[in-house]
Amino acid sequence: MTILSAQDLVLHAAALGGENPLPPLRSHQEVHEVRNLAELPPDLQANIQYGGLRSTLPCLDQDGYDRTLVETALPSLVLENDHIRAVVLPSLGGRLYSLVHKATDTELLYRNPVFQAANLALRNAWFAGGVEWNVGSTGHWTGTCSPMHAARVEGPDGTPILRLWELERTRNLITQLDFWLPDDSEFLYVGVRLQNPADHDVPAYWWSNIAVEQSERTRVLVPADQAWRYGYGARLDLIDVTSELTYPTRHDKAVDFFFEPLPGERPWIASVDAEGNGLAQASTERLQGRKLFVWGEAAGGRRWQEWLAPGLEGPGYAEIQAGLARTQMEHLKLPGATAWQWLEAYGRVSADPVAAHDDDWQVARAAGGTALRPLLDGMPEREAEWSTVVDAVPAERLAVGSGWGALELARTGWTVSAGTPFDPDTMTARERAWLPLLDGQLPVADAVPDGTLVSWRELLEKAADNWLVWYHRGVARYYAGDEAGALEAWRESGDNPWALRNIGFVTGDLDAYRRAVELRPDLVELRVEALTLSLDPALFEGAPDDPRIQLLRVRAALESGDPQTAHELLAAGIQLATVREGANPLTDYWLATEEALGTGRPVPPEYQFGMSGS
Repeated sequence: MTILSAQDLVLHAAALGGENPLPPLRSHQEVHEVRNLAELPPDLQANIQYGGLRSTLPCLDQDGYDRTLVETALPSLVLENDHIRAVVLPSLGGRLYSLVHKATDTELLYRNPVFQAANLALRNAWFAGGVEWNVGSTGHWTGTCSPMHAARVEGPDGTPILRLWELERTRNLITQLDFWLPDDSEFLYVGVRLQNPADHDVPAYWWSNIAVEQSERTRVLVPADQAWRYGYGARLDLIDVTSELTYPTRHDKAVDFFFEPLPGERPWIASVDAEGNGLAQASTERLQGRKLFVWGEAAGGRRWQEWLAPGLEGPGYAEIQAGLARTQMEHLKLPGATAWQWLEAYGRVSADPVAAHDDDWQVARAAGGTALRPLLDGMPEREAEWSTVVDAVPAERLAVGSGWGALELARTGWTVSAGTPFDPDTMTARERAWLPLLDGQLPVADAVPDGTLVSWRELLEKAADNWLVWYHRGVARYYAGDEAGALEAWRESGDNPWALRNIGFVTGDLDAYRRAVELRPDLVELRVEALTLSLDPALFEGAPDDPRIQLLRVRAALESGDPQTAHELLAAGIQLATVREGANPLTDYWLATEEALGTGRPVPPEYQFGMSGS
């Protein structure tokens, strides 16, 4: 019997904090930069060059988290039968947090014992573990630390389906996840649908990001003989799959392998232990891409894993992934008024251990395919069954996501599936504040301006003037590439910290930043930006004791020729909660300080975040 229930998941968790009110006028630097495009096949080149995200607007950054772990009850939805127990976190991007195989009492995923956000996602905050659903754009999606709508739906076999859905705001794609566990199934099925309700093409992106525990004998099996290697050196290179490549702990440095699918093979990937047991993921044909990611066994990779999972013991985890395209650098064109769907399956695989670890790669991957054959052969039929309820109206609301979908429907009148409703009662005061704009007004409020609805630009241009309208016009114009028009609008907005900050950010006008800080001296993010631009000593006065400020004090000391002060600040310890994947400022400043002092002290392990292994 399959049961769907709501339960509290009690974890030690760090506070996520509030959103950064400063609009992300430019996207974060994507770590997957590719500079050898001319060497790649034409279709791969075209997909990489298509659909880049200028900014995560209308979403704001989530960088207010800390690193203080407190026992916390997180809402979870549990789907289980006699064979499998799946735990889903509706308030955190629908993450499949845990998948337990009951007969062997085995956790099939890497289950992070804590919730700790770190700076790896498009909006900054991300956490490790389980299965993450990435939609919209290259990177960890904007909703990965945000709530989704959740409801119970009756499945085609009478068992309950757990449905989650939300509007992906940067692309206006409706994302639907149907977790289905038939009574007799040893595999959890996840039906995915992306709806493009607009009348034009939209860049589409999807990767299911699966964390699995690793050991010295963990091996990844996948039906491929070649892979595109990305070693965080701005190159994609097609290489042969070798035995060494498929063992995650045999890599010193962080590396991605995007496997080239074999013609005629159904798509799947598995991670197995020394006995040939582990997790398998399979899908129907649309989800063709498969990937292995490892942090690497050098100091930097180990530090990242400890950072993401404080108290980590053992060899850590690797990621096996499944996506729409061959690589994560690509976007595909999803036509207007069109939906794409596919079915994924997650469960225990038990392969012949000798064959699974054979030095002959073709023997090893064949062992995985043989063990999964009944599942793979049955996937098309299972997808056809699920398709009969993909539009079924939810029977019971279990969790509420955002009201942004309901707001967009009020503006556009889009036709969306009855299976993914965005009811007006899901709008909070935050979303309702935009409704007057549909009638040409945007009343001035005392509150901080919200993230600009950049797709509402036409309405903003026609609205009655006030400082808030001018501010949002400027952001929408800048997003659309009209820098001159944006600056004009922000100047019309007047003497407020938000418009002044944007002027300073775009032009480098230090006076604008100084005045913005004067108006909002309490806003740490604003002061950090201003100091990053200038290191003006006056801006340090009255600054809070924040790690980001401390790091800037180190930089200021180095640039002013005072390496001793820089060393003292670093030696005292700076725990930079928002250190970015692909960046390593703590190591960089430590090495610069030691070079200036001529002492050569080694970089402390807690400062080593290098993606290249150091």
